[in-house]
Amino acid sequence: MNSQKRQEKESAIIDAAEAVFQAVGFKNAKMDDIAKAAGITKVTLYSYFQSKENLYLSISYRAVNLLTKSFGDIVERNHHKPRLEVVLQIVESFMDFCSQNFLYSEALLDYFEMNRSSDSGKDESKLTEAVIQSNYYKRIQEIQNEPFKILAKEVAKGQNEGSILMKVDSMLYTLHAWTASLGYIKIINSTGTPTIFNIDLSKLKQMNLKLAEQILLGKIELGEGPI
Repeated sequence: MNSQKRQEKESAIIDAAEAVFQAVGFKNAKMDDIAKAAGITKVTLYSYFQSKENLYLSISYRAVNLLTKSFGDIVERNHHKPRLEVVLQIVESFMDFCSQNFLYSEALLDYFEMNRSSDSGKDESKLTEAVIQSNYYKRIQEIQNEPFKILAKEVAKGQNEGSILMKVDSMLYTLHAWTASLGYIKIINSTGTPTIFNIDLSKLKQMNLKLAEQILLGKIELGEGPI
C-alpha cells in the first residue's frame, strides 16, 4: 500500500475511533468496536494503531491541528483589522471549537493534564507504556504550542500598533485566556444543555468575551506590568 492510501486508511480509522469515543467514552471503548466501526478486522486495526491510547492521542493531534488552522484562518481573513478584533475572534473561536467538539476538548484537556503530570513526558514513570510507544504522542509534542504562539503573536502585534493597551506579557495573557475559557468549556461539556441554573449559557460566553476585551484594553489589570 502506497503512502497516500495508508494515510487515507489511517484517517478513516481515526474517524471511526472518534465516533466510538464520542458514543461511549475512552474508558468504555473497545478496539473491537473501533475495528467494526471502521469496517476492518482487529488485526488490521492493530497494524495501524498498536493501542487504544495511541488512537486517542491521534484525536488530540487532530484537534491541535484543527485549532491551529482555525486560528491561522482568522488571522489571514482579518489581516487588515485591528489586532484587538482579531484576538477577540480567536478567543471566541476557541470557546466555540471546544463547545461544538466535545471529544476534541476532552482529548486536549486529557493530553495537557498528562503532559503536566509527567513534566512534558520527561518523567516516563507517570506515563503508560502505550503512551511512551505512541507515535502520535511524539507528533503532538512537536505542535502542541502552535495555537498559543499564534494568539500570543497577535496580542503582541496589537500592543505594538496600539489597539491593545494592556501592559501584560502577551504569552501571560494567552495563558490567562486559555484558563478562563476552560471554565466555560467545562460547564458546556458537563451540562449538555444551553442552560444551567436557569441561566442562558450564551450570556456566560458573552461575559467572558467582554471581560477579555476589558483586559486587552487595559481597563482591568492582570498584573503590575510586563514580565
